[in-house]
Amino acid sequence: MKLQAPSLLTVLIFLFLSFQTSTGLLTRGSSLSVEDSSHVLTSPDKTFTCGFYSVGDENAYWFSVWFTNSSDRTVVWMANRDKPVNGQGSKVSLRRNGAMALTDVDGTVIWMTNTTSTRADRAELLDSGNLVLKDLQGKILWQSFDFPTDTLLPNQYLTKNTKLISKLGRGDFGSGFYTFYFDNDNVLRLIYDGPDTSSVYWPNPDWDVFQNGRTKYNNSRIAVLDDMGSFLSSDIFQFSAIDMGFGIKRRLTMDYDGNLRLYSLSVNGSWMISYEALRQQCNVHGICGKNGICVYTPEPKCSCPPGYEVTEPGNWNKGCKPKFNRTCSNTQQVKFIELPHVDYYGYDLNFSRSASLDSCMKLCLDDCRCEAFSYRITGEGLCFTKSVLFNGLNTPNFPGTIYLKLPLNVEASEPTSLVGTDLVCPSSVTKVVIGTSSMYDTAIKRIRWVYLYGFAIAIGAIEVIFFVAGDGDEEETELKRFVRVVKMKIQCEEDSWIEDIADPRMNGKFSKNQVATLVRIGISCVEGDRSKRPTMDSVVQSLLECEAESEVVHPEKR
Repeated sequence: MKLQAPSLLTVLIFLFLSFQTSTGLLTRGSSLSVEDSSHVLTSPDKTFTCGFYSVGDENAYWFSVWFTNSSDRTVVWMANRDKPVNGQGSKVSLRRNGAMALTDVDGTVIWMTNTTSTRADRAELLDSGNLVLKDLQGKILWQSFDFPTDTLLPNQYLTKNTKLISKLGRGDFGSGFYTFYFDNDNVLRLIYDGPDTSSVYWPNPDWDVFQNGRTKYNNSRIAVLDDMGSFLSSDIFQFSAIDMGFGIKRRLTMDYDGNLRLYSLSVNGSWMISYEALRQQCNVHGICGKNGICVYTPEPKCSCPPGYEVTEPGNWNKGCKPKFNRTCSNTQQVKFIELPHVDYYGYDLNFSRSASLDSCMKLCLDDCRCEAFSYRITGEGLCFTKSVLFNGLNTPNFPGTIYLKLPLNVEASEPTSLVGTDLVCPSSVTKVVIGTSSMYDTAIKRIRWVYLYGFAIAIGAIEVIFFVAGDGDEEETELKRFVRVVKMKIQCEEDSWIEDIADPRMNGKFSKNQVATLVRIGISCVEGDRSKRPTMDSVVQSLLECEAESEVVHPEKR
């Protein structure tokens, strides 16, 4: 009996149903590929999308959930925020053992749910934005709502086991320095947890629990944002959106500038702030880094005190560094620079009441650990000597003055006013790096890299080789970022990136010109527009001219 070919209508219906299934849920034994943009899960009401998310032309992807109709596709959850995967070969699979796993191009498991050996049958994205794994009966075995990143959605609970952690910066989704969490005394708090120190800054750390309108006697530690835009916590903290009501899409986000904000989605896809925890941004700790001062101009900006300079221009997380060497030698003469209406919160070596200005100054002079002292002009004679200058704030209504201790030979004068620059870096990339996400030490938020530069001239080939400490299977993950950042720095006539990519084991014994030439050629050879790529003749000629440098240039010793 001859088989009859299916009709066109049957084929179309089958394809339609298959498409609906592929976008509605992920079944056991199936997967989503990073290379296919149609491989996504969509909530039934189309509010949320789940799939691989990338920023710009970077070859770094995160398995995420985002708002479908927001103008910037705002991410609300990530599985692998600190370990982006490659744009080729990576996939998310619902394995036959019940676990949902994200694998990189080399098959390495980057993330996996704790549902191994369960009856997980499918993954679904709910209208709430909750990604869930269900069994055949529809029972939820795992949900993304139990593992928030920086955002809380309506009807998602914040508990003693969960917290919101900010991202590092605009476009940089790695775990940042600010956290919204339940403390051990059952109170909701905001804390700065930086590479050098940590401190709670909300609610007001100078007040006790009850002065802040909270209670510590409910140990359930649970909070939730409802569909109306009201937030209620077990420590009796509560607030409501200024546009309170049903039908508005909202998110509560721990932002990378240290403020907790509730956002409402407008019809044009933009976000409106409908609540923020701190109205004065300079009250956020760590926002200007060590030694830095937050100043209103009237917008909040960061500034360095006299005798200090920015550690890393454009990145205030690094704060300010002294232009001098501080010693505990009795022979080092010092002076004090007066900074009216400035305070550095915390890190008090000594606190005295009814102290005179002279006696307060002597306390700082006699202690080599003292970097400054604060003296209140309220008539109480309050004296605070400081071991570390952190959480600097300049505000006209502060009734005190910081007296900064500097070596006598440092050229610094009392400023008439502090003029700052933007709080956050306009770009999330502050250093040229290439390699894998496994090189990030998330505990201290520092990058551990080893760079090696070298070049080879051969007919028809050019190689730029970067060796990194550890596994190098994901070398291309940051390649596009590297190209983009170096182009920007070259256009700005910066040369600091040259030393950034050089192997520190070379002790500076390399030619900056050779490195710069090599990298420029490498970038031009991978231009997306082939017509802009150099010919092999011109490449060889440039390399030969560069190689003609017979003498290695040694940077001046500092």
